Order: sequence, then structure tokens, then C-alpha cells
Amino acid sequence: MTYDNTLKYLVEQYPEDFIRYLLASEPTNIQILKTELNQEPIRADSVTFLQTANQILHLEFQTLPASTPPLPLRMLDYWVRLYRQYNCDIEQVVIFLKPTTSEAVFVDQFTAQNTTHRYRVIRIWEQDPEPLLLSPGLLPLATLARTDSPQSLLQQVAVQVSMIEEAAIKQSISVCTQLLAGLVFEPELIRQFLRREDMRESAIYQEILQEGLQEGRQRGIEQGIEQGIEQGRQSELRLVIRLLTRRLGSINSQLQSRLQELSLAQLENLGEVLLDFASEDDLMSWLNTIES
Repeated sequence: MTYDNTLKYLVEQYPEDFIRYLLASEPTNIQILKTELNQEPIRADSVTFLQTANQILHLEFQTLPASTPPLPLRMLDYWVRLYRQYNCDIEQVVIFLKPTTSEAVFVDQFTAQNTTHRYRVIRIWEQDPEPLLLSPGLLPLATLARTDSPQSLLQQVAVQVSMIEEAAIKQSISVCTQLLAGLVFEPELIRQFLRREDMRESAIYQEILQEGLQEGRQRGIEQGIEQGIEQGRQSELRLVIRLLTRRLGSINSQLQSRLQELSLAQLENLGEVLLDFASEDDLMSWLNTIES
């Protein structure tokens, strides 16, 4: 989550840097699109729209290659939704951040019986760090680039960060650099070259933290709702089994297993009709009715 929010911030604050690096063109009149796409909303990590060029640059950052649904299918899905909505050229780039030998980071297309969809893949650990060192918005990614001396590269990035003149920008880039560098460097080494105090003092760090906490809270709320529903279902199940036992005597294990699979609403309905049952056959008939 921290890496997603960090990269989202970098792309939204420094879209020109990413466009120059990935499209080799001079950007003008950039509009940041909403990342929620229509039709059962999904979120792309970053969608940048170049108005004058009538082109969309869609960036996906991946820490790990594993994805559900698989990344190639997601990229096709994103492309179709973007094209339907904007009807213009779409350049899709997947940037893998953390070194891995997984074959998934070499896949650059989705293929099915009648469909082939291609996109660009960048394995950041294979990239020359020099172009990344030229722009503030790309400096954090430079810590993940190709090098024979990781410590020297981190030091070089830290020097470039220290040369940023505007204090607020320097602080924000320092924070983003520390967060992304954490993918490949030990915290002690990062602290040797970059000020840890920037983390606590930085508005962007607090923004990233709050956004992550909010998403965490939302997930917690959703999990809490699910747990509450399940707890309610279990309570209703126990009540229904007690009532059935009083009404019919012991319930055989096969019927108990079928009762375990009922939803809360089905258990509530059963609780309303079970007093009309005279035997296990009536219960079995009711179960067969709702399953048919």
C-alpha cells in the first residue's frame, strides 16, 4: 500500500517527468484522469492523459508479479475500458519494481483464442539509472535501477535530492526516495544518506500514511461486516438446530451438513416454517425446494 500511494503521488505531482522518460516527448496540457474506470469499478495505479497529443499514458506499478486476475488480463481490461471512454491512442506501461526471476515479469501480452493485446514492460532493476537521475519525480525510482554498486547509487540519488533547491519539494522527494529504496535497501543504509526526520515532518508522508490508513480502515470495516454477518449466521444456525431438535428429535449428520451451508436469510426463513414440520422428511423437502 505504501509503495502504491508513493508512486501515485509521484506520477500525479511530476507527470512531465514520467512522460518524457517513457514516451520521449515534450508534454503539454496534461490532465490526470480519475483512476476508477466504469463498469464494476477497477483502479489503475496511474492514468495520465496528454490532451494535445490525444493520447493516454497508462502506468501500472507492480511490486510483485503475482496478480488476481492475472496482470495480462487486467491490462486488456484497462485498455478496453479506457478506449471505450476516451477513444484515443493508449500507451500502457507496466513497471516492475522489485528484482525477481519469475517468468511473469517477462510477459508483455495477453493472448486468447481470438485476441492478442500487447503492452510495454519495464523491469526497473535492468534500467540505466542516468535518465532517472535527471528529474526530481524519477529520483526515487533511480534507487531501484541497474547498478554494480547499490550503495554508491543510493548515495548518488541522495546527493541529487540534496541539490533540489525548494525545501518542500526536496523533503517530499526525500520521503518518496526512502520509501521506494526500502524495497531493496536495509533501513540502516538508507538512514546513512537520507534524513529520517523528513519522514516525520513531511506533509506528503502524512498524506500517504493517512490514505493508507483510510484504505486499511475501509478494509477493516468490510471485514468487520463480513465477520458480523457470519457470526449472525452461526447464531441463527444454532437456534434453528435447537428448535428442530425439539420438534423432530435428533437430526442426522447429512441434514446437519446441509443446514451448515444455508445463508443467514435462508436460516431465518427456516426458523419461520420449521414449526410446521412433522418429520425429517418435511425438513428434507424444504431443503430440496430451496436448492432446486
